Amino acid sequence: MTKWVYSFGDGKAEGSAAMRNLLGGKGANLAEMSSLGLPVPPGFTISTEVCTYFYDNGKQYPDELKAQADAALAGLEKALGMKFGDPSDPLLVSVRSGARASMPGMMDTVLNLGLNDVTVEGLAAKSGDPRFAYDSYRRFIQMYSNVVLEVDHGLFEEILEHAKDEKGYRLDTELTAEDWKAVVAQYKATVEDELGRPFPQDPQEQLWGAIGAVFGSWMNQRAIVYRRLHEIPASWGTAVNVQAMVFGNMGNDCATGVAFTRDPSTGANLFYGEFLVNAQGEDVVAGIRTPQPLTVAGKANSDDGLPAMEEVMPDVFAQLMDVRDKLEKHYRDMQDIEFTVQQNKLWMLQTRTGKRTAAAALKIAVDMVREDLITEQEAVQRVDPSALDQLLHPTLDPKAERTVIGRGLPASPGAASGKVVFTADAAEAQAGKGEAVILVRIETSPEDIHGMHAARGILTTRGGMTSHAAVVARGMGRPCVSGAGELRIDYAKKQMFAGDKVVKEGDILTIDGGTGEVMLGEVPTIQPQLSGDFAELMGWADRFRTMKVRTNAETPMDARAARKFGAEGIGLCRTEHMFFDADRIVAVREMIMASTEKGRRQALAKILPMQRQDFVELFQIMQGLPVTIRLLDPPLHEFLPHTDEEIATVAKAAGVDAEALRQRAVQLKESNPMLGHRGCRLGISYPEIYEMQARAIFEAAVEVMKKDGETVTPEVMVPLVATRKELDILKAIIDRTAKAVIEESGRKIDYLVGTMIELPRAALKAAEIAESAEFFSFGTNDLTQTTFGLSRDDSGSFLKDYQDQGILEQDPFQSLDTDGVGELIAIAAERGRSSRPDIKLGICGEHGGDPASIQFCQQVGLDYVSCSPFRVPIARLAAAQAAIAGGEAALRKTENA
Repeated sequence: MTKWVYSFGDGKAEGSAAMRNLLGGKGANLAEMSSLGLPVPPGFTISTEVCTYFYDNGKQYPDELKAQADAALAGLEKALGMKFGDPSDPLLVSVRSGARASMPGMMDTVLNLGLNDVTVEGLAAKSGDPRFAYDSYRRFIQMYSNVVLEVDHGLFEEILEHAKDEKGYRLDTELTAEDWKAVVAQYKATVEDELGRPFPQDPQEQLWGAIGAVFGSWMNQRAIVYRRLHEIPASWGTAVNVQAMVFGNMGNDCATGVAFTRDPSTGANLFYGEFLVNAQGEDVVAGIRTPQPLTVAGKANSDDGLPAMEEVMPDVFAQLMDVRDKLEKHYRDMQDIEFTVQQNKLWMLQTRTGKRTAAAALKIAVDMVREDLITEQEAVQRVDPSALDQLLHPTLDPKAERTVIGRGLPASPGAASGKVVFTADAAEAQAGKGEAVILVRIETSPEDIHGMHAARGILTTRGGMTSHAAVVARGMGRPCVSGAGELRIDYAKKQMFAGDKVVKEGDILTIDGGTGEVMLGEVPTIQPQLSGDFAELMGWADRFRTMKVRTNAETPMDARAARKFGAEGIGLCRTEHMFFDADRIVAVREMIMASTEKGRRQALAKILPMQRQDFVELFQIMQGLPVTIRLLDPPLHEFLPHTDEEIATVAKAAGVDAEALRQRAVQLKESNPMLGHRGCRLGISYPEIYEMQARAIFEAAVEVMKKDGETVTPEVMVPLVATRKELDILKAIIDRTAKAVIEESGRKIDYLVGTMIELPRAALKAAEIAESAEFFSFGTNDLTQTTFGLSRDDSGSFLKDYQDQGILEQDPFQSLDTDGVGELIAIAAERGRSSRPDIKLGICGEHGGDPASIQFCQQVGLDYVSCSPFRVPIARLAAAQAAIAGGEAALRKTENA
């Protein structure tokens, strides 16, 4: 019989942290904490396999589930000496989700389940506190009604606000037992009005309603969006955790809190978090009340006048510090923990690997190596390569003038400027038009996830450092300022008020997530300093990786930036980008419009010295590192003049009639230019173009060798080859040109001639092509286009439909399609090596900076990846992780042999 339910608590558990895929992250860690002897309220976990079964079988449960859950609940009753639904001493439970990947705020939770009109009186009598009992009941009604019965939570908020206004109360804690009884009555009446039936009183009905809602929430819109953004497969499912309730809202000797064992923003080895006295957990993360700091040091750092937990509950705080140390030593990573204090007793509700900024991830990884908690290899594996992007972009210039209109908490570091928008939908819509936007909200909720992703930065007027906005922004790498309480937002008027200043939708705002400052207008930025922990970790990464990392660059600025980021050469220099410069585009157009070879050569003679100087600069910047130069690739129509003024200028330079130029443009127009007269096909039709480029390359190499004494070995790359014959014809031109330059200069030039593999036919005929090519560079952008028959420029309009329906897991232009395109690469690599064992193999499409694609490149055995300059550190780290993973896989294979 399949086991669907796993119990935990009382110092033992049926699961462990290793069972994360089955029990979800929360369930696995609750089991692990129980086994460690930490104070965990007992409970049971319904496995992720039930979720999978649920969706595979028309939202039905396995036959054995009810009996197993009943048995686990009976065990819970026995352990606590209480009964679920007992009128005099009721056992109450929480029902929470728990996917294997952390999805903060995305899934639904129900607390205080088991309360009804009878058990609430039993809870009041048992606790001796009717106020607490009815506060708990109203919370349960509101949560259950929203999560399970789908009644708008705003209806309940209105009732509560009206009740407070009527009594002149400011805080929820001011309501008396009688007040809460009145609120509960109104809540129940609202449910009956909305649904036409009363609020459920049967605890078993409540329990299975909540379990169904948790499984249902796996497919709600915000969870789907979050999974797509974080590439979490829908097939993973979620577990459900049913756990005995402990109460942080029974009085002033009770509390609830969220903490990180280290600072998630900076990585500093400081206990970091917030708590609330007389509250339940949702109050902290929702930002409904202003939380208090855990430590005296945290209080001093935030200039917070509220007393710290270290001051008001010193004994419990000492227990919490002990738990912090145990968890870090056990998990050997920074933990995000949730806890409740019930009548001065500490209870642990959750631990999970804490989300952190890239800067914090670096510092924590490096510090833990120094503390002998982890190895250098583990440190390299701990940092998400994509997160490095947060460190590689500019921050605010400290010398720049700033008009600060408010301050909040520095919830997620980095700086951003953009137009103010007040809704997630507006953020997504405007970002889709290319606008930089700042999402400004009173507080964010999980429904805002799409707008938070689209925005450059996030500003909230409520919530703390562990609020929804803060946690999600840090995970996304978005700058965030939270809890800027001195700012007021009017959604109806689409305005924000800062003292006497009014900020309207569309105004430019700058936020600094490192200081918490909010500024009017756009503030200038400066480049990051990549030293310290960053340099140390990258040094370890370089030691472990086996693939080289080059850059895609054709301008001196890009080449210098890439060298600063650790690029080991240029893997793709797109020469056509050089043709668009204002001082040479006229000559390029003159060459295109020429109807004779003589006319083309005259125009090319004007371009030659400019192209040569381009290569001189790149060779000098790269200082002997390899430089792969792709000969002209795009169709000629891309360079054509469009306006009458441009046509007149080119006509004059070429000495021809303007009307003749218009006719020539009509001749060059193609129906499908990306599959037309481009790449090596241009070289076949107009060999003088490739001859000029080859001469510019070799003359530049000679000049640099003479001037700087550097060894320069250019790699000349012929694009869009489909047959060996194309390459042979063009290689003969390149070799002939090289020979001529060598004879003219008296200097020996070492060089390679190779090709881009970007057509399926080229991949399949790689053995034949490799007899002429000395290197292959996989142009995965075009190889993906030609394999799928998709246009990279147009497919964005419908690829989301394919991802939503599970046809494609991800956009194949962002992450390599390893099944199809990847198989062609593997075939080409194998067949190429069969003809030329020492052939150099690399990749130069956008996938060269994608960590998942880099993992595949390692498996295929490529020599290098090439990517845009700012992705070079990402590629270096991803290549190291791929090499480590490959070594571990090989070791496991050997051990299993």
